[in-house]
Order: sequence, then structure tokens, then C-alpha cells
Amino acid sequence: MKRLLCALCASVFVSSSLHADLRIGTFNIDATPPVGSSLAYTKMSALDKDGPLSCRGVVILSSSQKPIVLCGIDWIGIGNEAYDAFRQAIAKGAGTDANRVAFHVLHQHEAPRCDFTAENILAKHGLGGEMFDVKFSHAMIEQTSKAVSGAAASAKPLTHVATGQAKIEKVASNRRILGSDGKVKFVRYTATRDPKIRAFPAGVIDPYVKLIGLFSGDKPVAVLTYYATHPQSYYRNGLATPDFPGIARNLRDAALPGVLHVHFTGAGGNIGAGKWNDGAMSNRMVLAKRVEAGMKAAWDEALKARRAVSEKDVAWSVQSVALPATDALKRETLEKNIANAKAHRSQRIRSAVHIAWLDRCAAGHKIDIGCLKIANARVLQMPGELFVEYQLAAQKMRPDLFVAVAAYGEYAPGYIGTEIAYGQGGYETSPISSRVAPSVEKVLMDAMRKLLEVPASK
Repeated sequence: MKRLLCALCASVFVSSSLHADLRIGTFNIDATPPVGSSLAYTKMSALDKDGPLSCRGVVILSSSQKPIVLCGIDWIGIGNEAYDAFRQAIAKGAGTDANRVAFHVLHQHEAPRCDFTAENILAKHGLGGEMFDVKFSHAMIEQTSKAVSGAAASAKPLTHVATGQAKIEKVASNRRILGSDGKVKFVRYTATRDPKIRAFPAGVIDPYVKLIGLFSGDKPVAVLTYYATHPQSYYRNGLATPDFPGIARNLRDAALPGVLHVHFTGAGGNIGAGKWNDGAMSNRMVLAKRVEAGMKAAWDEALKARRAVSEKDVAWSVQSVALPATDALKRETLEKNIANAKAHRSQRIRSAVHIAWLDRCAAGHKIDIGCLKIANARVLQMPGELFVEYQLAAQKMRPDLFVAVAAYGEYAPGYIGTEIAYGQGGYETSPISSRVAPSVEKVLMDAMRKLLEVPASK
């Protein structure tokens, strides 16, 4: 009997410590700016009824490697030195390196932006603080760092992972409608009032929401979701909002109390809800419920096949790349725009953002492209407003794996099209919107292949 009890005790000890080498912590803080501060296109008059903006994520810790942090924030864009500052602060909070931090905006349009490099340029022309609330942004960086530190300190064993996907119906549609000459004839923006433009086919999209569930024993701790579409239904009314993807995420929070849902916008640069959205305010909740339904279906699928994981099943890899700057932006013209007190405020701000990017490129700045490996899943952490073709290409590179994409990381490059798209014209690949050259496709595709360890035969 004594031997049996000892054997049982040993068995319990082995079972309970099997995954103690791998842990997970979660964090979720309010990222709503103060009333009166600048949102992307307007001054904030109030917070919309949809709830606060959120900065949330997970910290993955193990005994054999430095922590990994995945973080998503309900802002429109964070670039250049601001992006660096956030990642460095998050890394400090987690006790890791900045290149092991995946930091992404969800890109809601009634939300703040942040770019300290552009801010410094604007301040020299008396426009300091016009682009965003600088004091609040610095406070937000500090709060995020502390939240990550708390998440790491309270981490639980990470024992199982589950993956699933499901189609989301009547949300995503391609924004670029080509004419018979192969050029962009219409841009189907995310709120399209013209029924003739809405009537065109959905076009090239990725209709699936990808989901990764992270468990401690039988209990889910966090759910990560990835879906490619511009995340706004309507905007420019001064009411800060997480918009329809954020609402869907929050609804899933409510459906699974105690489980943190972290959503990431995929490669949605040329994708929006324009086919299904004429801009009516009622469509926000319609779209949110469609996204939520897809998230739930993906969760239900994931639950069918949980698998045990240990630290050997988790890895992080990085490719640092220099994205080629477009030659369509002329510094002399941009500087004149900023100095012109009669120019529209938005034009002066945009010109500063352009110069900030050109200066960073000239200085040899590189962008980290990360890849999380966890069991059979791979998640690419990508920059800018990436076209959906990159996401589809990544999945095609490794059909044997569960491949998800989070875009809208380093926001400074703006839209990132495919090489052919730059010859097709349209808003997304114009110098106003895209600060990279057509050769960007080869740079990113090469990085993706290396991160996904594509066999040489492919």
C-alpha cells in the first residue's frame, strides 16, 4: 500500500509539473484618450457606447528562452520612434528583448495615432500636439509596460493549445475594383454608398477567421483571433470606438468569462466591408455579430482537437528587413507643405509622416518581421497596411501548418501593396498612402519564406 501511494504521489507530481516550464500571463488595460484629444481625423468629443478602447495581450514564458509578448491595441496606427518606444517598454515589462514583442494596432479609424518622429518634425513648425496627445501617449506606454510586468508575474502554466478557423459571411470584400484595362476603376471604401460599386463581386479576400486557444489544464486562458479586413463601419463623428471587430471581441469576452480575447487585424490593406456596408450606423452591430459568429464557430472547431504543449513546441524567430522607400515622395515638396501655414492641417501632418519615414529609411532603419511557432500554428507578425495577397501567399507556402497573419505592426510604411498593384493605380498604392516601392513584395515574401521555413523545393 505504501509503495502504491508513493507511486501515485510521483504520478501526480510528474503530471502537475509536466508543463511548468511553459506559462502564460494576460493583460488588458483601457487605451481611451482624454476627451478633446486628437483622433485620427477628428477631435474626440466622447467615448461611444461600444465601450473603451483596449490594449490587451499575452505573455508567454518558458525556462529555456526569453518571454514572448503578443499585444493588440485599439488605435489606428503607431509608427517610427513611437513604435520603438512601445516595444521597448513592453519588453522591459516582460524582461525580454524588443524583437520578441509583437505589437499591433487594430486600425480602427475613430481612434488615436502615434508617431514621435513625425511629432518632432511638426513641433518645429508650431504644430506640436496637433497629430495626437503626446502626454497621454507616453503615459499609455508606461501603463502598458506595467501591465505586461503584472501579467508575467501572475502567469499560469500553459499546457494545451487548440486551433480552429471558420468563414465569416458578408463582411470582407476587396476594395480595388479593376476595369477592363487592368487598372483600378473604383475603390470600394469600407462605407460605400453607391449601390453599383457595392454590387461588384467580393473579389480576392481571405474569408476565414483564424483562432488559437491557449489553455491551463482544462481551462482556457486566452483566445487569439486573426481576420483580414479594414475594421471600421463609419467614422469622423468624434466618438472613440473599438468598432465592429472590437465589439465582436468584447462579445466573445462576455460569452467566455475569465478568458481574454485578443484580436488582430490581418492583411486587410485592400480589404473592407464596403460591399456589405453603405455607412448606416446600424451596420456596425450587424457586422460585429457576423464577425462574432465566425469567432464562435472557429472556437467550437478548436475545442475538438486540443493538444498538449511544452516549451519545445514554442519558438520565436525574426527577420529584420529594410523596406524600400518610394521615390515618388520628394522631400523638398514635403518640407514646403509643412512650412505652409495656409495648407490644410491634414496635409501638413501627412507631409511630416512622409518625411519621418524617408529619414528612417535613409538612416538604414530595419523592421522586425516576427514569427510565433506554437505547436502546429505559425503566426507572422507583419508591418503596415498589408494587402491580403501576402496572407494568402503565406498560407500557400505552408499548407501543412496552421498559418495566421497579424498586420498593422510598424505603421510607418503605410499601405504595402503587391508589385503588380503599383502599376494598377488606385488609392492604396498612391504616394499619399504607400511610402514603399513596388520591390517591397520581394523583400517581404523572402522574409516570410525564411520564417515559415519553406522547403527549398517550393
